[in-house]
Amino acid sequence: MGLVKTNGQSGVLPRGYRLGKLGVSLAGSYLGYQIQNILLGETGRLQRKAHFQKKASRQVREELGALKGPAMKLGQLLSMQNGILPEEGLLELANLQMQAPGMHASLARVQFKSALGKYPEEMFREFDLEPFAAASLGQVHRAVTFNGEKVAVKIQYPAIRSAIESDLKLLRSAALPGRVTGHVPSALLDEIARGLLEETDYVHEAGNLDYFRTGLAGLDFVTVPRVHRELTTDRVLTMSFVEGETLSNWLKRKPSQALRDLTGARLWEAYETQLQHLRVIHADQHPGNFLFQPEGRFGLVDFGCVKRVNFDFRELCRFYDNRGWHENEAASRRFLSILYGKTVPYARARKILPLIEEWLDVFHPQGSGDHVIDFRNYLKKNPKVLEIHRRMRQRTLQDKLINPDFVYLARGDMGVWHLLSEIGATVNVSEISHRVSATPPRAGNFVGNEHLK
Repeated sequence: MGLVKTNGQSGVLPRGYRLGKLGVSLAGSYLGYQIQNILLGETGRLQRKAHFQKKASRQVREELGALKGPAMKLGQLLSMQNGILPEEGLLELANLQMQAPGMHASLARVQFKSALGKYPEEMFREFDLEPFAAASLGQVHRAVTFNGEKVAVKIQYPAIRSAIESDLKLLRSAALPGRVTGHVPSALLDEIARGLLEETDYVHEAGNLDYFRTGLAGLDFVTVPRVHRELTTDRVLTMSFVEGETLSNWLKRKPSQALRDLTGARLWEAYETQLQHLRVIHADQHPGNFLFQPEGRFGLVDFGCVKRVNFDFRELCRFYDNRGWHENEAASRRFLSILYGKTVPYARARKILPLIEEWLDVFHPQGSGDHVIDFRNYLKKNPKVLEIHRRMRQRTLQDKLINPDFVYLARGDMGVWHLLSEIGATVNVSEISHRVSATPPRAGNFVGNEHLK
């Protein structure tokens, strides 16, 4: 059960030991695999490789799922690394997106009562003790209120915050050499900690839900749950129940290409609306947080991890479209200050400009008009993109260009791209971006957004 136990398994040493044990076990398995290749030669090499990858991936998935918290979130992020991890690994880690080992029913009842003062059966007409979704920080149950409304009730795992704090201590210790040299700024670790710890406060998440529900109200194809405040605390969150299918079940229906493209376009529009108008994004865009509905509609859930956009995204897009940093030094400085903040010296930051241009020449050539992306085959048709990204990451680390503000923005971007590649959608991204930019702002002084300022 990992974190759901209350016997000290959430401490720094136990969790560090389990992660270390996993690493040793994987190393041993890999050594055995290589010895087999030496002794048995080429015959059956591909089968041995596939067997090793499948076994190792399952072991990683099971252990990260049991540990919950940041360890499980790491597995979810790895599951979105198309073109980098083997298919066997992606399939195993994808199971972390919706399901993981959950709490025993008796423990879930105790957790609920400790948060709301009564057992769930005393506060709902019906309450299903078997969770229908179990994720990194909590699990979700179906219930029916006394007035007959179907709701989803998220109950946080016990001691999850202390477990996250333990993992963050491990992270800070592991990153000490990088912090000393300045390659891993303390502000980066602070931003990671902020995002993870915010997710343990369900009252904060309720505020996020209110904000996004209002901000996305103009998109009639998106459903965001409504919060039941009287049944919500910092460790229990009650929301209206959102109908829909998981991505895997939706894909089993073999939706037409037209439906895939429509759904993909709407997902892109919802994300662009968040970036350009709400100036806050849902930063946990993995498939487990989407529920697919008929005719290209979808539900968006789990708003624990959001990120405020502290710059005008439309200005950044204009720089990309026009290569605006070539205008003059002031424009170049402005562009790089958006990407890397004002603390990075301009002389150091401008070294990455050639790589940015190289990436744009592949991703969106200047003067190319509408930019239509076939997400299913994009990396296959453009293998150079991964290589450029690798060199950009290397340059960013080498020249100390990490901007903590972009940690969760990058996570959101990666999630959207992975989602659209899984759907197999072809989307005119520039047309949607420009159309969203031209529409009147949907965001304003929404009820519940005070905590985002």
